[in-house]
Amino acid sequence: MMEATSLMIIKKIRKDYPHVADEISQILSYIGSSSAHARSINFPPLPVDKESRYALVNVEDPSFVLPPILNEYTQQQIRDFIRERNFLSQFIQAGITPPNSLLLSGQPGVGKTYIAHWISNQLDLPLVTLDLATSISSYLGRSGQNIRSIFDYAKAQSSVLFLDELDAIAKRRDDAGDLGELKRLVNVLLKEIEDYPVTGVIIGATNHPELLDKAIWRRFDRTLTIEMPEVPERKQLLARHLDGYADAIGKDIIDYIAIATNDVNSADICKLCEHIKRQLILTPGIPTKIIALSELFKIRALQDKDEKIKICNSLKKEFPHLTQRDISLITHIPLTTVSRYLSKGQKEDQNG
Repeated sequence: MMEATSLMIIKKIRKDYPHVADEISQILSYIGSSSAHARSINFPPLPVDKESRYALVNVEDPSFVLPPILNEYTQQQIRDFIRERNFLSQFIQAGITPPNSLLLSGQPGVGKTYIAHWISNQLDLPLVTLDLATSISSYLGRSGQNIRSIFDYAKAQSSVLFLDELDAIAKRRDDAGDLGELKRLVNVLLKEIEDYPVTGVIIGATNHPELLDKAIWRRFDRTLTIEMPEVPERKQLLARHLDGYADAIGKDIIDYIAIATNDVNSADICKLCEHIKRQLILTPGIPTKIIALSELFKIRALQDKDEKIKICNSLKKEFPHLTQRDISLITHIPLTTVSRYLSKGQKEDQNG
């Protein structure tokens, strides 16, 4: 409320009293700000649940992370948000309310938490993450008190407050199956988001956007759906996380894996790369291409006989140099069965 009033005053007196307007805007832009050195020395004690005494948040200093790999539209939206935050002082001086909130939705593993870490790094602000397990209390009214404590803590210094799994504390209030306590919790959350200072940032994340109360959406300045990675993003993820092994594996194999990992999220693609690199060290006698493809088919399980036949034949067609034994190692299908599947495929091609 104080910030909204101050911004209104700045706007009204800018023309007649520019010096006073500048002084007010300067004070407003410095509220809650501190250097990284001061943060490390004077960081306030973590808020705790009164009953369990467990911390309600996790706090991490901003650390370097590479930019998230997302589609161009989503990347641009996040870059715009960061750019607007870097113009904080100019917005305040002009009497314009700066953006301070971002709501991310999408399936698990698409990079919502990673984005929060990257924004923390880009803005050089600590990341304060709500601990859902300790925040929700079985005691009547305690959850609302915990949420207030979390917001008070985040507001005490400039920070990025990350509300992960937001749907757990911001469910629709028209859900007849929910207790009144959870509905009161939504009201507390709405008020805290609305009153959050412009010197800090709130990032909400949810895997279930359909569960969020409608009023929550209106409280966030920018809302983004983080999509599953498409082929171009999957290629970038593979190239980045395979590091120096990418050249040895080869572009043809990376392209094949990128196409074959449809419906695989970013986090699992990163895990796949780690598995490939481990096996390259553990089994130096096996060709890198076979190891990479073998690890692919550990996460992309072949469901039925028809799919196994199709994959065996597509591998032989895509990579003619592969032997039946190679295909057996890659697909984890017995050698005699691979031979039968390839013969069946050849007959179908001849008949077709």
